[in-house]
Amino acid sequence: MSASTRDRLGGKAAVVGIGATEFSKDSGRSELRLAVEAVGLALDDAGLTPADVDGMVTFTMDTNPEITVAQAAGIGELTFFSRVHYGGGAACATVQQAALAVATGVAEVVVCYRAFNERSGRRFGSGVQHREPSAEGAALGWSLPFGLLTPASWVAMAAQRYLHTYGLTPEVFGHVAVTDRKYAATNPAAYFHGKPITLADHAASRWIVEPLRLLDCCQETDGGQAIVVTSVERARDLPKPAAVITAAAQGAGRAQEQMTSFYRDDLSGLPEMSVVARQLWRSSGLAPGDIDVGILYDHFTPFVLMQLEEFGFCGPGEAADFVAGEMLPLNTHGGQLGEAYLHGMNGIAEAVRQVRGTSVNQIPGAARTLVTAGTGVPTSGLILAADG
Repeated sequence: MSASTRDRLGGKAAVVGIGATEFSKDSGRSELRLAVEAVGLALDDAGLTPADVDGMVTFTMDTNPEITVAQAAGIGELTFFSRVHYGGGAACATVQQAALAVATGVAEVVVCYRAFNERSGRRFGSGVQHREPSAEGAALGWSLPFGLLTPASWVAMAAQRYLHTYGLTPEVFGHVAVTDRKYAATNPAAYFHGKPITLADHAASRWIVEPLRLLDCCQETDGGQAIVVTSVERARDLPKPAAVITAAAQGAGRAQEQMTSFYRDDLSGLPEMSVVARQLWRSSGLAPGDIDVGILYDHFTPFVLMQLEEFGFCGPGEAADFVAGEMLPLNTHGGQLGEAYLHGMNGIAEAVRQVRGTSVNQIPGAARTLVTAGTGVPTSGLILAADG
């Protein structure tokens, strides 16, 4: 049974620094160098030094061990280090881990990071090409022999069911793509800066796996992003406004698998994100109407619609109209479709900018942001807010 009580983490820690490399298709340098560059930029942004850091958090599926990054970045002794599993589902959970360490006194300053050459090196979009036998991998054995080899093919199964359930057509996914690219077009850091699209462009893009078109699928990106977390009290002595971690949560649903949860009773939603949503609302005391900006994980457009419905921003099957009506500013950095695919870490950075009031696509009065991590896998989420 999911947690039914309000946790006590909210308000104990804050994001005080963000830093990123450029986002490209060929970085020309190692993943370790990308990580170290991002960490250095995030510490500079926070007004801290490597000597201040005593904690590191990253993902699995990462070639940059915590101790190696610490050594290369000039960081000394560590009292806390951890990794979170399940690809993009780990993004917000890295910040949750950091906040837990800070709130309990295990560490004072924790850096969360993600860096990879996901375009010029290993490309997640290419799908499963080789896998060692494991209990976790056994679930894929029910899907791979039938041609479901790539993330797009796995998501397409749920997307098709979603359309069937609510009597919709693939064109509804275009609203997410158009929204992301609108914001990317005015974001100089975005790969698709200056390149908005229309619904007609979306409908004309080639099929990848029906009902997903090319413009329903996120990018493949080289780059690094780092986030610095410390206590709210220490944050108030630092030079830039902090983004207080109001709530943080992880979630895995019943019959959960990695991208292939096809044996659930219903494929038209995201039960893992429902677990996260319930915890975030319960722990923060907030509701959908209290959120000023949504940064929703957008590796594929259909799952953005499902997330809006799981969080209660609209009813089942109504999310496309919700997005089209611009009822909530979404992915104001351009998302992973428009800015970069950094497993959601760049989305956390945008949420911080919105709270600080420094986004290139700033939403006036933005004081509370909702951020989500990867869907289709065990996942996580955050609510970040301005201090005070």
